[in-house]
Amino acid sequence: MTLEATLMWETELPIPFTCADGAGIEKGSILMLTDPMTVAVATGDTDIVAGIAAEEKINGDGKTKIGVYRRGIFKVFVGAAGATVGAAAITDVATGAANELVNADVNSENIVGRWLETAADTESALLELNPFHGEFSIKWRIVADKHR
Repeated sequence: MTLEATLMWETELPIPFTCADGAGIEKGSILMLTDPMTVAVATGDTDIVAGIAAEEKINGDGKTKIGVYRRGIFKVFVGAAGATVGAAAITDVATGAANELVNADVNSENIVGRWLETAADTESALLELNPFHGEFSIKWRIVADKHR
């Protein structure tokens, strides 16, 4: 894969997710989540991201589990909308190239993580991988803390 996410600093170990035996998944692929706790290569903008593939999965190899990073610092590739340090990131697969990420729109869901660098289209930048922990969960914690 030419645009694979590269692990720079491991902050948590990968965990096993289910995948299809017939799936070919390259190491460093951004993975979307399906039910139940199953992953496939991300194919659309704003996919629900499970994490990043920690290993290669060969199509038809008999394996139905793959290691998935849910946390860490990765060097990833940026799509046309660019990346701004501190902004949330979402997938840009349908409108961009496979495995690209861009700044999330205001009130976006399905956040992949936060940018640690600013970059333009086709460049790479550091991303703190942290799916499901976008603005909504931060606001929710603030509201919850006020009601304790």
